[in-house]
Amino acid sequence: MSSAEQPNWVSVQDYLSRERTSPVKSEYIDGWVRAMTGASSRHNRVKLNCLVKLSVLLEDHPCQPYDSDTKLKIDHADQKLFYYPDAQVVCQSTDPQAVFQERPVLIIEVLSPSTRRHDLDEKMEAYLSIQTLECYIVLEQHQPIALVLRRTSDGFARETVQGTHSRIELPFLGCSLRMADIYKGIEFTDTCVQEPDPQYSQL
Repeated sequence: MSSAEQPNWVSVQDYLSRERTSPVKSEYIDGWVRAMTGASSRHNRVKLNCLVKLSVLLEDHPCQPYDSDTKLKIDHADQKLFYYPDAQVVCQSTDPQAVFQERPVLIIEVLSPSTRRHDLDEKMEAYLSIQTLECYIVLEQHQPIALVLRRTSDGFARETVQGTHSRIELPFLGCSLRMADIYKGIEFTDTCVQEPDPQYSQL
């Protein structure tokens, strides 16, 4: 989703209370609230494709996917953070009564012009600090390109997966995501490109 920052500092308790009744979802960055605005149809199609495929692949699996209505709570660098990933897979779910998850093994974000900086910088740093996380996938919405960050014994290794003929292996879940499934229904034409070709900084 796109985002718009709100300048008023709020406590975690106030934030969670507001989120229960607010018609607009907001992320929480250690006291600062960032409202989430509507995403493009293309963004939502890519996100939904991922969730539908993961739901099928993990139908009888103890790990289950959650959509962007589910908050993710992160404690990172003495900061309290709450985000709404486009998709996350959780194997050790938080209490069913909780309004957030804390232990994802997979997080997926679809890039938008207004969220690219957050997804590739602020959120990436926070996500990679999660001890249970095995993989973070960042998807372009106008090109079949995925930035994949996988946990290794030496930290997270970066891989770029391109083309609808490729697939993203998820060995920790015993399955893989085909790029053709992720981008099903998406037309890749010059008129669809609204951003420069992606440039990813080194970890």
